[in-house]
Amino acid sequence: MTDQLRIKLDRTLCDGFGICAKHAPEYFSLDDWGYAVLVGDGTIPDRDHNVVRRALMDCPVHAIMEVGERRPDDAHPPALIEPDLDNLKTEENEAEWGFTR
Repeated sequence: MTDQLRIKLDRTLCDGFGICAKHAPEYFSLDDWGYAVLVGDGTIPDRDHNVVRRALMDCPVHAIMEVGERRPDDAHPPALIEPDLDNLKTEENEAEWGFTR
């Protein structure tokens, strides 16, 4: 037995290509407008891992994700770097840092 595969579908990302329903029709159907709908709760049995992973990989807009997977845009923002207040560029010291009007 392999690791359990759970997926989710972000319908806000779906553009209606229908590739998922072609690869794994037992797990994806298309609504009246041609957008993907996840069939079931997203738990995929071992026997169907390959077809569902193919649907996940072939989705052009990456609307299908494995539960627990992080998207690159989910990354935490970089730490805020506090400004060096002793060397802050202001109008009072503009001649020091070459500001021209």
